[in-house]
Amino acid sequence: MQILNIAGYKFTELADLSTLKTQFYNECAKLGLKGTILLSYEGVNINLAGTIQAIQSYKASLAHDVRFSDMTWRESYSVIVPFKRLKVKLKKEIITLRKPEIKPQAQKAPQLAPEKFKQWLDENRDIIVLDTRNDYEIEFGSFKNSIHLNLKHFTDFAKVSSQVAKEKPIVMFCTGGIRCEKAALHMINEGYKDVYQLQGGILNYFSEVGGSHYDGDCYVFDERVALTPDLEAAINRVMPACF
Repeated sequence: MQILNIAGYKFTELADLSTLKTQFYNECAKLGLKGTILLSYEGVNINLAGTIQAIQSYKASLAHDVRFSDMTWRESYSVIVPFKRLKVKLKKEIITLRKPEIKPQAQKAPQLAPEKFKQWLDENRDIIVLDTRNDYEIEFGSFKNSIHLNLKHFTDFAKVSSQVAKEKPIVMFCTGGIRCEKAALHMINEGYKDVYQLQGGILNYFSEVGGSHYDGDCYVFDERVALTPDLEAAINRVMPACF
């Protein structure tokens, strides 16, 4: 049986969190889905897996709520469900930066489409390519000539982002885009003038243009551990010993 894996997020003001938690859990459980959903006053972050029919039914059901009707999804397939259970959690943030002044639900940094990013790399443009992921993720792969900040946790990003030079355009990226939604706004607030976030992150880049300019695989937060540029589970990849 082929399993469809989806990942998506939406920054939007939410108030009825307890009600939403129950609704989300019940709908996913009814369809036999597994994975993790994070809910916060600032939005929702969804990572789920199940049969193709069940996932499509869930997406259609979610789209009936106008707050989530325009969500975009990163999709990949696997032969097993890479989650052990279904979890729906209430959190202070759907991605933790601990900078309450950063509100992606109200403001967005410019996004760079994967095709345009590839074009810039093809042209060897004089830009800074900034990996906002944690160091153990980067061990599995990253864009060629990218820089990173030796992060152990994304919450440390704001403490060290000033190490990045301000003189060049910056294109930042993460796995699926959610971290850059906050990281890019933080850097703009800190006086960086030419900041872009890679639309949909590495996984969307793989989906749209393949693995050009990328070395290795992309770490993912489920039992597949990492995905190749073909969005297949990487063979014989294991978690780093330090994690």
